Amino acid sequence: MEKNIINTSSAPAPIGPYNQAVQSGNFLFISGQVCIDPASGELRNKDLAEETHQVMHNLKAILQVAGMNFSNVVKTTIFLTDMKRFAEVNEIYGKYFNDHFPARETVQVSALPKFVNVEISMIAAK
Repeated sequence: MEKNIINTSSAPAPIGPYNQAVQSGNFLFISGQVCIDPASGELRNKDLAEETHQVMHNLKAILQVAGMNFSNVVKTTIFLTDMKRFAEVNEIYGKYFNDHFPARETVQVSALPKFVNVEISMIAAK
């Protein structure tokens, strides 16, 4: 099995012992992304909309480095600290796809890294 490590300065550096993504065959496995601005290293979380957009921008940057885009995404996992805010995140998330939505689950968790409100991971395929 061939395994290629994907990392880009256009997305935040990992904050632990993992890579931004790993490509194996035609599949790309993207680690959960939070709202860290890769240019400044600061959180972009003045509100949940800004936070969600930053997460999606980080995911987009990783997809692009692997020669993919949101149309290649086959599965996502959304982690939220408050399921009551699901609709807000869902509305923004949906705008990044062109009607070919991936499979998905959304899970409420008690806390996320850096105490953000949303984290999203993805699996994409060529």
